[in-house]
Amino acid sequence: MGRTNSCGDGEKQSGEDTEQYGVLLYYKYTSVPDVDELVSFYESSCNSLGLLGRVRLSTHGVNVTVGGKLTALEEHIAAAKSNCLFEGTDFKLASCHHPLNDKVSQECGFTSLSIRVVEELVTFSTCPLLKSPDISNAGKHLSAAEFHSVLESAKEQPDGSGKSENKELVLLDARNLYETRIGKFESENVETLDPEIRQYSDLPTWIDQNAEKLKGKNVLMYCTGGIRCEMASAYIRSKGTGFENTFQLYGGIQRYLEQFPSGGFFKGKNFVFDHRISVGSSKEDIVGCCLLCNNTFDDYSPRCRCTHCRMLVLVCNHCQVKGDNYVCELCRKHGKGQVPSSPDPSNQPCESKVDDDTRRKLRILCLHGFRQNASGFKGRTGSLAKKLKNIAELVFIDAPHELQFIYQTATTPPPLGACNKKFAWLVSPDFDKPSETGWTVAQCQFDPLQYQNQTEGFDKSLTYLKTVFADKGPFDGILGFSQGAAMAAAVCGKQEQLTGEIGFRFCVLCSGFTPWPLLEKREQGWINCPSLHIFGSQPGKDRQIVTQASSDLAGLFDQGCATVIEHDFGHIIPTKSPYIDEIKAFLNQFV
Repeated sequence: MGRTNSCGDGEKQSGEDTEQYGVLLYYKYTSVPDVDELVSFYESSCNSLGLLGRVRLSTHGVNVTVGGKLTALEEHIAAAKSNCLFEGTDFKLASCHHPLNDKVSQECGFTSLSIRVVEELVTFSTCPLLKSPDISNAGKHLSAAEFHSVLESAKEQPDGSGKSENKELVLLDARNLYETRIGKFESENVETLDPEIRQYSDLPTWIDQNAEKLKGKNVLMYCTGGIRCEMASAYIRSKGTGFENTFQLYGGIQRYLEQFPSGGFFKGKNFVFDHRISVGSSKEDIVGCCLLCNNTFDDYSPRCRCTHCRMLVLVCNHCQVKGDNYVCELCRKHGKGQVPSSPDPSNQPCESKVDDDTRRKLRILCLHGFRQNASGFKGRTGSLAKKLKNIAELVFIDAPHELQFIYQTATTPPPLGACNKKFAWLVSPDFDKPSETGWTVAQCQFDPLQYQNQTEGFDKSLTYLKTVFADKGPFDGILGFSQGAAMAAAVCGKQEQLTGEIGFRFCVLCSGFTPWPLLEKREQGWINCPSLHIFGSQPGKDRQIVTQASSDLAGLFDQGCATVIEHDFGHIIPTKSPYIDEIKAFLNQFV
């Protein structure tokens, strides 16, 4: 077990401080005979020790990133080691500052504990592969010292012919573009291949398209902690003859920087998926640069994102303008708009902001909750519509499934003419259409978990939405509340299949839950749609949808595209500050 003090705060604390905080990362590919038993272990261990973060489990192994007191993390490691499943696991433990309850911590999942059973520990491809790579065929592990030695040898002996580049050896970075922008391995005699991908699931396509750059070479792969190289190296090796010599850095960049604190062949900082954001060497060199002015900059804490794809971008403090739109390198490459120029105060008029009335407003389709209707939802969101009037036009529709009017036996139902019809997007298997009398007696008191039984009706609702988009579209975004959020999320999960029929640039999911169409594929971050998730942060405040259900739904969306707003209220969409300001900030990126 290794430990690195990756934050300066730890050295400044007094010797009396025994409550130092830390972050623990580890993964293990192994056959798990009883996943439920493993879920119970993590629920018991993490909750009793006060650990927060992400735990992903499957029949193929575990992938864990949690934070807490160092003593608690050490206790967790000891408990895990007592299970033979974790034999040989590399537990990476780092001391650091305590996470603040800020946007970064929320985005990284360090304000709660999320334990999920998934199909893949990391989503390797958004599209089914003809043949999934066999993890047992992964590239050979090289320790940090061995990895360094190979690069050192290449530096001293280029290729035996006096040429400046060793053509038998290539470095392959398995990380996303926003990660490689602030740090990567560099050796003057070895080519570093940067796939420049938005997300890990884009890597198989890049490998397929660039196989000739890898064939016949000694490929040295690396990533943050090692897990992404496991599947990717197995995929390369599965291509057969000429791809056998694929190796991976064991323990990833994190272990390498522990072994070589001055950086060695790694330049810049290692991007990490927790509240630390990045970890550097003792050199503290900066290789990143501002998207706008190109000055050196590598701080992602402002969380600036691309207007189109929501990928993180680097924008220095001088160039940041509230409400400004940014276009990442990849979107610019594919013609999705130009990056705004760096602000120059000498050229700015006193009122440089575009008049709100001259901007095209966003058109947002709004899906109401269960047993609601368009007019009622429009009334309940009147305050929201008013505060967004300069940004968006909200369009309301009724869901296609009309519901029975119900009443409790202790009450007398009002005349039907005095009631508006109620609708739903998803219904239970025993769903009955409205009777001629219009009223039916409730079978029981309100069940807060009734949404878990609403597993029918999706196909009819999807067909209906296709008609709505054709007749009333186009729409820039889709907003769903409660069951409407579940329906919107299910549509997001099918965007690729719906091209040409249902199209939008973003979604806003309020008090949502995971609908049954998404339950079959619950890998973290597999839905690549810019999303805003709004739900109550206090368990029990929302009596309709539990907080964890909304948090779990948010986890299905790519973290690089997802924004989470947790509020202190119940089953509502908050319109007070600071929540409304965060909602506006999200929407302004698409105006």
